[in-house]
Amino acid sequence: MGKRIIISGGGTGGHIFPAIAIANALKKLDPETKILFVGAKGRMEMERVPAAGYDIVGLDIQGIQRKSVLKNLALPFKLVGSVFKSMRIIREFKPDAAVGVGGYASGPLLYAASLKKVPYLIQEQNSFAGVTNKKLGRKAEKICVAFDGMEQFFPADRIVKTGNPVRRESVDIDGKREEALKEFKLSPDKKIILVVGGSLGARTLNNSVLTHLQKIKDAGVQVIWQTGRYYHDDVKKALSSNNCEDIRVMEFLNRMDLAYAAADVIISRAGAGTIAELCIVGKPVILVPSPNVAEDHQTKNAKALLSEQACEYVSDRKAVESLIDVALLLLNDQHKQKILGENIRKLALPDADMDIAKEVIHITG
Repeated sequence: MGKRIIISGGGTGGHIFPAIAIANALKKLDPETKILFVGAKGRMEMERVPAAGYDIVGLDIQGIQRKSVLKNLALPFKLVGSVFKSMRIIREFKPDAAVGVGGYASGPLLYAASLKKVPYLIQEQNSFAGVTNKKLGRKAEKICVAFDGMEQFFPADRIVKTGNPVRRESVDIDGKREEALKEFKLSPDKKIILVVGGSLGARTLNNSVLTHLQKIKDAGVQVIWQTGRYYHDDVKKALSSNNCEDIRVMEFLNRMDLAYAAADVIISRAGAGTIAELCIVGKPVILVPSPNVAEDHQTKNAKALLSEQACEYVSDRKAVESLIDVALLLLNDQHKQKILGENIRKLALPDADMDIAKEVIHITG
């Protein structure tokens, strides 16, 4: 008889992919495991989770809306409603354990689990824990973390350093450089910068490249550039009036493994899931943390790597002015590339999904 597990959270790809990876690992450990996801209505998980083959129930919950005071008035009612609905879900599904991966749905569901005496585990992705997770951590059986020094947020005896689950197919880059060069129609004789800003893109990274197109062309460098959905058309327009045959622009990278395999230097945001992938890939990285995230956790993630000499760091504020200069300097410094690549690889925890799944089974008793 398989265990019954609820996995809650989502909101962004950075929360959903790890959640699905944990579910897949639980199924690998025991195909009889029954898994139910709990997400937030209208968010990405309501589509992505069923596409991965799992059932999901949605809570009517949102975060604090910085731009609309009126929308925030409904928040306490939605929160209470979500806790009651979570208790009903727990009563009907009868889980052996619950897992929270972060995102709006995670809080009400884990709080309901604590009221219903269901053991739960928190997967804290970032180097700086958010307010909700800190509170929920007091009653959690286990907190799976990806960074050192997390005892400032959670009871030390319940912390397990597992790392963050990654999409394995994205980091499987060995022996794929030739295939990658063919895929992106790039030359093996010129250096390659990969620019990734997450699935929605990153305005700062895009502006940084657009501002210095001439510099990139003069340096004879090739670029694989993932602009994100919002910025793709504008970037395409800007490039069409500017002869840039060495720049490959994509809205979204379907083959992340090939993009990583082709790159000599990677420019990226500093989300926890992305960092977990970059550590396994083991290439020199320049991190430009997004300032528009809760509790500025991307900056803290990036600085955790910086303290290990495992990345270059450029602040969002200074990126448009200096990011491309930093990248071109790094491309010409083989010694520094080697040091950054070796140091980031030391931080890799490639079996996070399995390690977390084993902890989940362990807390079911």
